[in-house]
Amino acid sequence: MKNENNEMQIELTPEIAEGIYSNLAIISHSSSEFVVDFVRLMPGVPKAPVKSRIILTPEHAKRLMFAIEENILKYEKQFGPIRMNDNNNNMPPFMAPGGEA
Repeated sequence: MKNENNEMQIELTPEIAEGIYSNLAIISHSSSEFVVDFVRLMPGVPKAPVKSRIILTPEHAKRLMFAIEENILKYEKQFGPIRMNDNNNNMPPFMAPGGEA
């Protein structure tokens, strides 16, 4: 929805504003879409529920990649480098099983 100044107004409901915590993203794709499943892994719990699924066109997936990269650079400029725990033998936080949706 755009106002008279041609600015987009985005509505954020209280429920959505709370956010969803995720510590694993599973990314798959087809020729026409990328599917990102956000999962919450909990220690000692055998099942990890998908908390949210986002479906994007390839173009929007690439735009998201660039936007995240830009924001990580801004974050690190302000707060310092983000440390990665490469010694973690657990499942990686981002996976692409088979690459097909």
